[in-house]
Amino acid sequence: MCKFLKNLSTIGVVFILAVSLGGCTIIFQKGRRSDIEEIARLKGRLNRLEQAKAELESRLKKEIDSQEVSVLMKDRGLVITFVAEVLFDSGKAELKPSSLEKLDKIAGVLNTTVKDLSVGIEGHTDDIPIKYSGWKSNWELSATRALSVVHYFTGTSGVDPNRLSATGYGEYRPVAENTTAEGRQKNRRVEIVILPSRTTEGR
Repeated sequence: MCKFLKNLSTIGVVFILAVSLGGCTIIFQKGRRSDIEEIARLKGRLNRLEQAKAELESRLKKEIDSQEVSVLMKDRGLVITFVAEVLFDSGKAELKPSSLEKLDKIAGVLNTTVKDLSVGIEGHTDDIPIKYSGWKSNWELSATRALSVVHYFTGTSGVDPNRLSATGYGEYRPVAENTTAEGRQKNRRVEIVILPSRTTEGR
């Protein structure tokens, strides 16, 4: 479980508020209005992530049933994972025309239910070295794939670019063994992470 711990004054009685939403527990002390307001904000964002999850599961039901996409709530946020072959041809970073409708379904939720939350796009590959496709390494391929999704969201789909970031992890964050074809396919993926934070925080 993720924990949000607020620093409190040394006097007063300690109260614990457990908010059973998205697997999170929030710990605070009575008497600080800022603590209560922050808890309300966090709870509201988690509620919206849960709502977004339900909407995406409905919109992407066909893709989820065919194991092209997964939608999971994790510690870092709501994670939508595409098998890379759904979006891209092997060794390529241009989005397939058939992938655009799927990305539009996600953009619809990004522009409504979670319209003020930050979104990270992450590209991942297997550990097979680049040989024929012209990329210097899997890092370049994964980063350019993430950027392709970002550009589509900010262009055709109209998602605010201030909300988005793109990261290429190459082969270095696998979710399965690279010793089998099935494992390598799981590692070749693009993850769209809706973060439980606002775009203006930390600026």
